[in-house]
Amino acid sequence: MNIENIKTFGELKKAGFVYKPIKEELRRNLLQKLLKKETTFEGIHGYNFTVIPELERAILSKHNINLLGLRGQAKTRLARQMVQLLDEYIPVVAGSEINDDPFKPISRYAKELLHEKGDATPIEWLHRDERFAEKLATPDVTVADLVGDVDPIKAANLKLTYADDRVIHFGMIPRANRCIFVINELPDLQARIQVSLFNILQEGDVQIRGFKLRLPLDIQFVFTANPEDYTNRGSIVTPLKDRIGSQILTHYPDDIKTARTITEQETVEAALEKQHVYVPELAKDILEQISFEARASDFIDPKSGVSARLSITAFQNLLSTAERRALQNGDEMTSVRLSDFLGIVPAITGKVELVYEGEQEGAAQVAYQLITDAVRSQFLEYFPKIEKLQKEGDPDPYAAIVNWFFEESGFELLDSLNNSEYKEQLNRIQALEDLINIYVPDISEEDKPFYKEFVLWALVEFKKLSKYNLSDGVRFKDVYGSYISGL
Repeated sequence: MNIENIKTFGELKKAGFVYKPIKEELRRNLLQKLLKKETTFEGIHGYNFTVIPELERAILSKHNINLLGLRGQAKTRLARQMVQLLDEYIPVVAGSEINDDPFKPISRYAKELLHEKGDATPIEWLHRDERFAEKLATPDVTVADLVGDVDPIKAANLKLTYADDRVIHFGMIPRANRCIFVINELPDLQARIQVSLFNILQEGDVQIRGFKLRLPLDIQFVFTANPEDYTNRGSIVTPLKDRIGSQILTHYPDDIKTARTITEQETVEAALEKQHVYVPELAKDILEQISFEARASDFIDPKSGVSARLSITAFQNLLSTAERRALQNGDEMTSVRLSDFLGIVPAITGKVELVYEGEQEGAAQVAYQLITDAVRSQFLEYFPKIEKLQKEGDPDPYAAIVNWFFEESGFELLDSLNNSEYKEQLNRIQALEDLINIYVPDISEEDKPFYKEFVLWALVEFKKLSKYNLSDGVRFKDVYGSYISGL
């Protein structure tokens, strides 16, 4: 159908256009995608066997939907992706405030225009990108905002009484007729405002300021809510929950690989800007492990959740930390160091809600602990477990490294070291090179310095070495040597 040639209602009928409600439109287009085995929701990872099948079933069932999950679980993104399941263009009566379909007009304006002009009624075409409306629920939202109210200025200009329905100013929901309408954080709406949605959801009509006006709206509703909201700030009233067809639970990524895919997708621009900063694969895994550690931490409120945005902003900070260090040291190219992870602390502290014990520890200390916990967890993926008590006669793969530090007075990795100086400093410890060649022989030469520093940090966590944070880097020492010097 060439829509450029269709400008009146008569031409639309000749073209054989058939009216479809929005839920039928979504259902039909989804069925076509499923039959062709096309991806229905692009750029959504980790939901292939959980959330997306449930969402597809809800659309096929023509349900209004509530996406329930903690922050940073792509709820709003899923809702916005549904726009791609709409027809590219739909016809509307020209000049209509509420996207009237010429075959089924619902507003007084559209009905009178069609009655007056018939087949000559002018038609406009609405693109699917314009068929998405969104409202963040806040306690100050009113019924007038969502549904509508009487407009005294319109009444004065048109010289009409308040008894005339032409004085009505439509709210966001009527204006989203034939669109997808999203209400984010639904529990934040006051209960009396939620009640105003009952009729819209069940019967599909609205009532404005006592007018005997029935607008059978055609809307696909999508709500988002955080489980925390049910107890902390408000709740979804039971009759409203009963009118929402499907409630779908979202979740965080189940594994590091999926989490990395999400972070890499969301940080493409930052990575392109900083192509002179090389990021070892292990550094990316440690970064994602931090979020997993945060979700299991006793210092962080699990009901609040740890958003995927933590990894995204932390990765951006990590690149910037390495970039800043390279500029200061005069390096054109640089590689991320483990000590650069200290630069992501501000990205962590702003993304987690601490419980009382966490507040006592301090946000920065909790963030640092998450980094070291991530190092500890990832270390066991590559190297043998470090036992607290070594059996006599059993080989200790870390003994040579520990002995090196026992014989040396100290070892510092300063931020002021340029790339070559940093590598030379780590190469002083031959036992580190030997360990890596045995357990991770396939890594590139570019990754080796990071792995060496990684081993040192892990040995500190397993009480084999001690580490001190300096203003310009870190210092590693033998545990017993440190104790003796302390005495």
